[in-house]
This record gives sequence, structure tokens and C-alpha cells, in this order.
Amino acid sequence: MKLNIFLAFVFVLFVSACTQETQNSLSRSLQNWTGTNGVLDIYAGDKLVHKFIQIDKLSTAKGTSDGGSRPYRYGYGIDDLNLNGKKDPGEKKVYFEFSDYSTAYIFYERNTN
Repeated sequence: MKLNIFLAFVFVLFVSACTQETQNSLSRSLQNWTGTNGVLDIYAGDKLVHKFIQIDKLSTAKGTSDGGSRPYRYGYGIDDLNLNGKKDPGEKKVYFEFSDYSTAYIFYERNTN
């Protein structure tokens, strides 16, 4: 029991010594490790035209030479071909990317409760 308290104290001390950026990175790493149940809906006007489900995260692309952010996001998820929000036979995990400028989208975590 004392070892658990000591380890918790050391962890809190370590995190408090980190910069805000490092703390955010640790938080994202923990979330990526534990996973999420994200859904990405793509719209054309007011019509839902594509859906990806079971997404762990969306990432912002970075330039290889300058490290600057690029105007698109990417991720991996199940390509929900029939837009029913469930993984059906034939629907596979795919890589996708979309523009921040011209794509109307909503990304949210599906509540499983």
C-alpha cells in the first residue's frame, strides 16, 4: 500500500514539473493508449455523405521539413459504407484524410452507455 502511495506521489511530482505542452502530450498519449470510440460524419451541405466509426483519434498533418501544421487531418477508422453506425460484414478499417478548409465534418465520441 505504501509503495502505491509513493508511486502516485512520484507521478504527480513528475507531471507537475512538466511544461503544459508536455502534459497535454502525455494526456493525448494516455487517451490514445486507452482508446476512444470516435465517429466522423462528413457532410455535403446538410446531407450526411460519409461516416467513419471506431476512430481512436484524428491527427493534424505536419510538414516533414518545417514541422508546421498542414491544412488537413487524418486518421484510421471503419469505413461505414451504409451509414448505420455499426461495423457490418465487408466494412474494413481504412486510412482517411480530409481538408480543414473545404470539408464540413463533425467528429465526436460515441457514448456506449
